[in-house]
Parts: sequence; structure tokens; C-alpha cells
Amino acid sequence: MTELSAEAYAIVEGRHSDPFHYLGRHTEGDQTVVRAFLPEASNVEAVGEHGETASLARIHDAGLFAGALPNGSRRYQLRARFGNNVVELEDPYRFPPVLSDFDLYLLGEGTHQRLYDKLGAHPMTLDGVDGVAFVVLAPNARRVSVVGDFNFWNPRRHPMRVRGVGYWELFVPRATPGDHYKFDIIGPHEQHLPLKSDPFAFATEMRPGTASIVFDEANLPHPRPAPERVNALSSPVSIYEVHLGSWRRKGSNEWLTYRELAEQLPRYVRDLGFTHIEFLPVNEHPFDGSWGYQPTGLYAPTSRFGSPEDFAALVDACHREGLGVMLDWVPGHFPDDPHGLGNFDGTALYEHANPLQGRHLDWGTLIYNYGRTEVVNFLVSNALFWLDRYGVDGLRVDAVASMLYLDYSRPAGGWIPNKYGGRENLDAIDFLRRFNTEVFARFPYATTAAEESTAWPQVSRPVEYGGLGFGYKWNMGWMHDTLNYISKDPIHRKHHHGDILFGLHYAFSENFILPLSHDEVVHGKRSILGRMPGDNWQRFANMRAYYCFMFGHPGKKLMFMGCEFAQEREWSHDRSLDWHLLEQSSYVGIQSLIRDLNQLYRALPALHELDCDRAGFEWVVTDDANANVFAWIRKGEHARARCLVVLNFSPNVYYNYRLRVPFSGKWREVFNSDSAHYGGSNVGNAGQVQTSGGLVPELELTIPPLAGIFLVPEN
Repeated sequence: MTELSAEAYAIVEGRHSDPFHYLGRHTEGDQTVVRAFLPEASNVEAVGEHGETASLARIHDAGLFAGALPNGSRRYQLRARFGNNVVELEDPYRFPPVLSDFDLYLLGEGTHQRLYDKLGAHPMTLDGVDGVAFVVLAPNARRVSVVGDFNFWNPRRHPMRVRGVGYWELFVPRATPGDHYKFDIIGPHEQHLPLKSDPFAFATEMRPGTASIVFDEANLPHPRPAPERVNALSSPVSIYEVHLGSWRRKGSNEWLTYRELAEQLPRYVRDLGFTHIEFLPVNEHPFDGSWGYQPTGLYAPTSRFGSPEDFAALVDACHREGLGVMLDWVPGHFPDDPHGLGNFDGTALYEHANPLQGRHLDWGTLIYNYGRTEVVNFLVSNALFWLDRYGVDGLRVDAVASMLYLDYSRPAGGWIPNKYGGRENLDAIDFLRRFNTEVFARFPYATTAAEESTAWPQVSRPVEYGGLGFGYKWNMGWMHDTLNYISKDPIHRKHHHGDILFGLHYAFSENFILPLSHDEVVHGKRSILGRMPGDNWQRFANMRAYYCFMFGHPGKKLMFMGCEFAQEREWSHDRSLDWHLLEQSSYVGIQSLIRDLNQLYRALPALHELDCDRAGFEWVVTDDANANVFAWIRKGEHARARCLVVLNFSPNVYYNYRLRVPFSGKWREVFNSDSAHYGGSNVGNAGQVQTSGGLVPELELTIPPLAGIFLVPEN
């Protein structure tokens, strides 16, 4: 019984932290000894590389076997009897390490840019044998085992070895893609944790299941690229924001699959003239009502709509239609579901241990600890993963303000200041700068966008000049101010004139996107149409005028699904958009308006080339509050690339309204939202107007009611 050392008992009891030290092939004196742990086996033989066999003695009734391997064979297999079945097995404890010394160096340093190539579950051939290599970070665990379909979910069958600063690894022979798995972890205080899903799982079960699924993501078909300059500051950027589960449904309120969406969605979005699709988070998440903003599987497209290959096909279909693809990305927080990242190795590994730093009061979620190199490496690598493996063209980062401020939504005394006594989260700032730096270095044609709701400076300015480095920033102030203005009855709008003017004071302080997002059509805020005052004709006219204002205003555009045809009800993630509304002409009119506005925005350089440059804008009318009229000139890079935008937010028609313009001659009315084609009253300027006046040319315009008109100089 001398063989039954403390190590042997640790193997049998499932608590050995370095099973390779005991199991597998070992040289002891002049003998080559093999030890194997196979619960439920009645007898075991070792089969050498030349076919020679040696019986292994059972040294513990739990299934621990040991014996000498004949001829000192380096390679061997195990032949085991389970009841009436005899099977030949590869011994996972005879294989070399998965992680190289260089991998361990980069992992320890926190600079491994392709973390997803190493961590998680990777099908591979090792030493001539097919299987799956599993690697997971759990630096404070006493023992980690991988459990799954390949070992009957028995945590004693495949304990892993720890390397470096807490990376546990094991090659499991003959495990295959499609196998379900999790990690069984014993924490630092010998506590047995709930089974944990793989933080790097590339595929997952659909809720309520929580298992990770082995998937060979390295062999994903790579989508064709989007147009090269699709994200450029000088290009038109008009984004259609989509929640995949509720854009359109089929049958008995069933989701469309990724493949079905690929057949319908990109073509529809392209037909309406948008340049991009932005998906609400596609990362795996347990709760439908979170819309994906509480993800548990950052590396896995949600299984609700199909497989990872199916999601790649959707991205490819978008690119085939010439559309850029953006994903909402959530590095700010994560849910505390027991199978997820929280308390992952028995300690606060991904989150802060102190709830004053580590828990969101608003959402009941956990906050990443950006001060840990492993956490930052995990998140940055995840951002690069979606750009690399799925070919997406940009990431929109959710709730950036909650990351930047230590006192975000916290009461006095309910937060911990930074080392200088301030409220800025210095670690989060460093993380965001690194994220943007690495994204643009690796993918120069991609972009990033920040949903940042405060006046934090230089969000979309380069890191080397003190900025956060984002490509764009959502203009939340524009959204709130202008929706407040347009929701007022026209008779009261003169008292809110500043809501329109104010946004243009800071319109060029960042590279702005003007968002009419999902957040503006839920939780009692009403739909965009639902905010419009007046009778039915006025409601639709107000909406048309507001959309003209948006497309004539400096900044890129974003519109949530349904807004393009005047969805009447608030959005619900549990049902389809109300497509039946398009049986009525008023809603078709709004849809046609959006199609034509997108076409105009893309066709006229004056409306997009200098979207983010003060040189691209000049006021013409700012002070006509009583008439609710605004006018400005948009400018392109060419001297004659000009567009006059005139907006009338009153129900009155104004005749002979005089406006100065930069060029004499004819100006063509290239767009009029009061056209009967959109449901308007057909008041306008008969397609063109001639300047009059002396040194400063002027136009005498007929300005239609609750409408916007666009005029350009005749070439």
C-alpha cells in the first residue's frame, strides 16, 4: 500500500491541482510506470506503441490503476473494461502542454492580443491524436476539472494542470466539436463552486441551458469585407439599429433564424438606403428582457437564432449588400448568474471584491475590475475577436459613462474615490484607451462608437492627444433636446427655440452620431410617432420635418428599427414590429421619406463630407423663433458643394420668405418633405428658385408647413 500516497488520495478525491505529477507516464528507477484513474473500470491494460500490453493493478477501489509499461514505450493507449464493454482510450495525461512558454509570458504580462486562439476549447491534433484542448483562467482555484459529454460530467475524470499565473489546461483526446462542457472548480477555501461556463466559449446552449459547446471557431468561413471607406468621417454613415429577436417574426411568434434574417434583413436595409446595420448585443445572455445587455458569453453569438456559422452568414449577407456591420458591445458590467463570471474561481476574479466598486446599483450587475491585466486582456481580446473572426466593421460600446465615473448612480458615501481623491475611474480610462488603440492598430478600417451621456471631453479624439480614442460618440444631448422640442405643440415651440440651437454650439466638439435608438421607444417614452403633437396629419408632418432636421443636421445618423415606417406602439422585444401598418399610406409615406432622405444624404457630398467639421456648417436663420423656422448651409469639400436646409416647425405656410445664399443663379429644390408622395400637402417651390438681390444673393422661398426642404445651387 506504499503506492497510496497523499497524491493518490488527492486524485481519488478529486482535489489534485497537478494531476500530471502523478497520473500518466513516469520513469521511476529503471521502470516506466503508468498510472490511470478510470472510475467504473473493472480492469485496465496499458498498450505500448508496438502492441505490447501490460496489466495495470487496481490500487484503489475508486478506479485508480498503476503498473509498469513494457519496453519503456513513450506512446501508449489504455484498454479498459466497463462491464461487458472493452474500450481503447487515449490517456490525457501522456500529452505535452497546450500553452507554450511564450504564451505564458504574454498571458502573465497581459499583452496576448489573440487570447481567443489559446483560451477556451480548441479542437486540435496533438501527438497524432484528435481531441480538444481546454484552457481556463482560475488563479485562486485549488483544483479545476473539465466536465462534459466526453466524461459523463464526472469531475474526477479530467482534472486539469495549472501553469503560469493560474491558467489551467488539459488536452482531452477524442473530445469533439459539439460536445457540451463546463468547468468544475474548487475554490481557495475548499469550497465547491457551481459549475462554470467557459468565459471563452465560442458556442453555448440556449437558455435555460448554460453549458458551453465545443466549436472550432478557427475554421469559421470569413465574411467578405464591407466597402473600404464605409466608416470614414467623410463618408455617409446612416445606421439601422436592430434587435434580431423582434425585427420580424414568423408563425406563432417565433424568431427568425440567422439564415432567415440573412435572406430578408440586409436587402430591406439596403433598399431603404442605410449604410450600416447595428445589432443590439448578439453575445449569449440568459434573460431575453436584457436585450443582450447582460451577457454571460462574450465570445459566443447567441444560440437563439442558430449557430456561429449561421451568424457569420448573416454578416456576410450584410457585406454582400454593401452594408457595414456594427455590434453593440458591453464591457461595462456582467450579470451575477451562478454559471457566469461572478466569483469565478471562488474569489472576485473578474469583478471588484468591494461592492462599492464591484456592483451596479441600477442594474444589479457586477462591474469588471479594469485594474487587473487579465481582465483587460480578456475584454480587449474579445473586441478584436469579433472583428477578426466574424469580420464585423465596428463596435458600439454601451454605457461608457457608467465606466468612467466611480460615483455613477451612487449616493454620497457609496463609492470609493481614485488615488487622487477624484471620481474618475482611472483604470477604466486606461482600458478604453487601450481598447481603441488596439482596435485601430489591427483593423484600421473598423470603427468604434461610445454611448457616453455626459460631457466627458475628447471621447472621439486620439489617445495621443489625451482623448479616449473612439471613432464616434453618440450625441445623447441632441437626442434629448430635440425630442423635447418636437414633442411640444407648435404654439409653444418658440419658448424652446434653444433646444434646437444649443446642439449646434457643440456639434463639432466630437465626431457625433445622432441617435434615435431603442432606448427612446421603450419604458413609457412612447414611439417617435407617439411623441408627435396635433391631429393625425400634423403628427405625420411633424415626424417628416423632424427626420429632415436629423438628415440635414451635422453628424452621422442612427435610427432604431420601426422608426423608419412610424411604428405606432412602443417597441417590445417579445413581438414583431407592426409591419401591417404598411398597408396604410401614411406609414408608407414615412418609409418612402426615409428611403429618399438616405439617398439624398449619400448623394450630396455637402450633407456628409464634413459631418464632423465646423467648416461644413453655416447658419442662415437662427432667430425666427416666432415662426419656428431654422435654416443653414451644409458644405462639402468642393467649393460649390453646398446645400441649403430650411425647416419649418410650425403649421403655417410662409410665402416670399427671404434667405441669403452663397451663390447667385438657380437653386434646385432637391427634397421637400411636404410632397404628396410622403403624405404632405404639396406646397413648395416648383422644383427651383432664382436668386435676387444685390451684392448678397437671396432666395424668396415658399416654405411648406411642418416640413423641411433642401436646395442646392445649379451647376
